[in-house]
Amino acid sequence: MELSWLLVVTIIGSIFGMIKALIPAALLPKKNVKGQTVLVTGAGSGLGRLMAIRFAKLGCNLVLWDINEEGNKETAQQVKTHGVSVHTYKVDLSSRDDIYKVADETKKDVKMVDILINNAGIVTGRKFLQCPDNMIQKTMDVNIMAHFWTVKAFLPAMMKINKGHIISIASAAGFSGVTGLCDYCASKFAAVGFDESLRNELQSLGKDGVNTTVICPYYINTGMFEGVVTKFPFILPILEQDYVVDKIMEAILTNQSVLMLPRILYFVTAIKSMVPSSLYTYIANVTGVNNTMDMFVGRAKNN
Repeated sequence: MELSWLLVVTIIGSIFGMIKALIPAALLPKKNVKGQTVLVTGAGSGLGRLMAIRFAKLGCNLVLWDINEEGNKETAQQVKTHGVSVHTYKVDLSSRDDIYKVADETKKDVKMVDILINNAGIVTGRKFLQCPDNMIQKTMDVNIMAHFWTVKAFLPAMMKINKGHIISIASAAGFSGVTGLCDYCASKFAAVGFDESLRNELQSLGKDGVNTTVICPYYINTGMFEGVVTKFPFILPILEQDYVVDKIMEAILTNQSVLMLPRILYFVTAIKSMVPSSLYTYIANVTGVNNTMDMFVGRAKNN
């Protein structure tokens, strides 16, 4: 009986999911976040800055974390024009001690962090054996370990009132390994696994009022992946920042669990789970996915 019921629920759930996927996000009901406090890591530039501005337009108060004080202040100035409160902090997201220290300062300054966006990330863009140990370590510290420490710092208050939202900015590289991105892919696979495990854990504890969302986009035109090329841009384009932020905001406001961009990645991920690994590698080679990093420059080298 249990297995029969599981089959019925799976079929109904799949049909419901497909129907929901076909409904434009603009038509889905959205939660009201006005007056809530949003913490964004890596807020000094790129997606972090754009998300902070979008939340400010919705009437949210902002907490901006970044190691780049100058960029963080620039974001704060833009956010303040929308009449909301802003707190800025310099924080080294590769340091657990610094994260906990700044988290304590933040909790003294703001009553509650309602929405936590783990956005900060770095990329080395080197083949595995050419990547120095310290750079691999820093990639893991910033791209995933920081998620552990920020969530540990702010999740207890969310669980206490059974309300909140944790967003992990991961990557399509969190579902598929790519040549030249061993450390980056490992960190993003970890971010995807962390989000899924945390969501299941919260539900098992009866804290389903605390939502989690993991964002998995293809390459984004932020400068971070400067030089990356895509063989078939009409299928897998380099994404523009405004488009990505539009979709991220829709996902957060509708409590979507997983967002992949572009949408074809849902299909690609499904195919990967069904075909032999050797065939998937062949597909990645033919489509040029495994060569996307060949001309990588990156923000640091470009500057």
